[in-house]
Amino acid sequence: MPETPEAFWQRTHDALRAPPVEEWETWPFTGPVEPRELAPPEDVERARAGAGGKDCRRCTAGIENALWFDDNWAVTPLREPTGLPCVVLLETRAHVDFHELPDELARELGPLMLRVQRAVASIGEIGNVHVCRWGDGSEHFHMWFMARPARIPQLAGSFAAIWDDILPPLPEAVWRANLDLVRAELGS
Repeated sequence: MPETPEAFWQRTHDALRAPPVEEWETWPFTGPVEPRELAPPEDVERARAGAGGKDCRRCTAGIENALWFDDNWAVTPLREPTGLPCVVLLETRAHVDFHELPDELARELGPLMLRVQRAVASIGEIGNVHVCRWGDGSEHFHMWFMARPARIPQLAGSFAAIWDDILPPLPEAVWRANLDLVRAELGS
């Protein structure tokens, strides 16, 4: 029998620990951390943006600003430059979540992930492209592709997303040039 959220919270909330992140090369902050108190479970799961297809940013935007699209998918940049060389999203055009992908879209997903990863890497001087899916912010399926600069190992791993928020945004011209390279590679 699975552990209920209440049982999980009861077991964990007084036993939180901080890993020795200050020793990790990729930790973006100085010094140890202290976990914040774990809040008890809420009565119901919070609705995600675009829940039920209502007021969905992706559905409303359609293919606006897309670097590439077809009948089922779109590759879109974020609205403004971020700290990493490139961050784009692969999103379904239909309002479906990951677990709802029809077989046709599920079959297309793997090859598309490779295509987008290669397009982002084509910017040059990219050490790795992190492919991430969290899905807690929006009900509309989307997958993140985050380019880590080459030869900067401190930005490696799961903290790349945090580093993206810490680093100053790319200059607008560099950001647009990188997106143009991704667009050109996806178009080929």
